[in-house]
Amino acid sequence: MKKKVGILVLFLIGIIVIVDKVVMPVYISHGDVKVVPDVLNMKYEDASDKLRHAGLKAVKSYNVKYLRGVESNIVLSQMPESGMEVKPGRNVYLVVNKLEKPSFPMPDFLGRPELDARETAARMDIILQNVQTGTVTKPEENGRVLSQSIPAQTIVKSGSSISLVIGRFEASAEGMKKVIVPDVLGMSLDQARQAVSDAGLKLGKVTTEYSASLVPNTVISQKPSVNAYVSPDQPVELTIVTPE
Repeated sequence: MKKKVGILVLFLIGIIVIVDKVVMPVYISHGDVKVVPDVLNMKYEDASDKLRHAGLKAVKSYNVKYLRGVESNIVLSQMPESGMEVKPGRNVYLVVNKLEKPSFPMPDFLGRPELDARETAARMDIILQNVQTGTVTKPEENGRVLSQSIPAQTIVKSGSSISLVIGRFEASAEGMKKVIVPDVLGMSLDQARQAVSDAGLKLGKVTTEYSASLVPNTVISQKPSVNAYVSPDQPVELTIVTPE
């Protein structure tokens, strides 16, 4: 009889230990865990409300890079990810797009290999709107940037466009040489004429346009545009200011 009682006591102790060490922790832990809901691609305000109803707290953070064409209040990613079990009141970091396009100095592309220039432009979110080629007579200039439409160090915003001219080497290029159109905007007509001539080009049609606020006899537009790559003796048309 005593042996049976001892076995029963041991059995009851075992049950108590199992309940205390296994069943109760599991039961308690279930009450202290929240499952993170999926809030990707939701508006931040809606995502924040959804997390609050789930017993969690939204914390806004911003993407490292500005993304063109993406609204500034759409959730791009979340941490912790959806489906993860966390403690109640846990912060859930919601990443949204930057509010404003970042400003930065335009990089100096001159002399860089074409691939390097393209990779840099992509990394800095600069759009290569127009990439032309120009004949060069020096092999070391082959495949390298000869000119850029926006000067280096000019402050621009993400998504700005730029045009590049890439050198293409040809051994016998005497009859196909190209020259770069100089910037004569703001110059007097005489100064512009000299600059055009010094560049190996010739002055084309000169038209006038009235302006009461600009300096008379100064250039306000030119065709071809600044830094265009053209043949020698190409006419450069100018528009100058007239006071009347």
